[in-house]
Amino acid sequence: MNSRQRRGVILLILSVLCALGAFAGVLSVVHDVQTKVGPEVTAYRVRSEVKPYTALDTGQFEKIRMPERWLSANAVTDLGQIRGKIAVTTLRPGSLLQTDMIVDRPALRPGQQEVAIMIDAATGVAGKITPGSRVNVYATFEGEKEGDPDQSKIIVTDARVIDVGRITALEPDRDRDEQRPTEAVPITFALSALDAQRITYAESFARRVRLALVAPGGGTGVPDKDRTYELATDK
Repeated sequence: MNSRQRRGVILLILSVLCALGAFAGVLSVVHDVQTKVGPEVTAYRVRSEVKPYTALDTGQFEKIRMPERWLSANAVTDLGQIRGKIAVTTLRPGSLLQTDMIVDRPALRPGQQEVAIMIDAATGVAGKITPGSRVNVYATFEGEKEGDPDQSKIIVTDARVIDVGRITALEPDRDRDEQRPTEAVPITFALSALDAQRITYAESFARRVRLALVAPGGGTGVPDKDRTYELATDK
C-alpha cells in the first residue's frame, strides 16, 4: 500500500468517525428534547375572569395538553376536583388552574339552613363581605301607623355568610320606595330556623337591610336594649 492509498484509508476512517460523532450528537439532542418535553398530560386553563369566593363550574375552564414535567404538583388535572369549591382569589383568563386557588365551600352545621336574600350592592356589601364572614343584620322599618317613629333594628347577630353571588340589576318597582336599590347581591347565610324567618321578613318588609361586618374574634352579642334605635330617643 503506497502513501496515497494510506491517506485515502485514513480519510475514510476519519469520515466514518465524524459521521458516527454526528449521529451520536443527533441522538443526544433528541434524547435531551424528549427529556425536557416528555409525555403530555391534561390540565385546565381559566377561560374568563372568576371573582373571589364565587362557586366554580366546568364552563369557566378549558382543557389543554402540556408536558407532564412542566406541570406543577398542585395543578388540577380532573375537573371533578372543583365540585363544591369556591375561588379564594381572582382567577385571571389564561391562568393554569391549581388546587391552591380553590377551597371547599363552607358547609352547614346541624340545625342550620341556607337562606339567601338580596342586599344592596352599594351599601350592604361594598366588597368586604366574603364566605366565612360573620355579620350583624340591620333593618329599618317605618312606623306602624302615622306618627309612629321609624326604627332601626338588629334582627340577627353573628350570621355566618356561606356564599356571595354576583351583582344583579333590579327591575324598578313603582309601587315601592323610589330609593329602592338598582343593584343587589345575593348573600347566602347559614342560619337557625328562627333567624331565617327574621331575615326573610326583613327582606320582604323592611325599607333597607344592611350588613355590619364583625371583626374576627370580636364579640357579636348585642344587649336587647340596644337592638332597637329611634332617633327621638337618642341622647
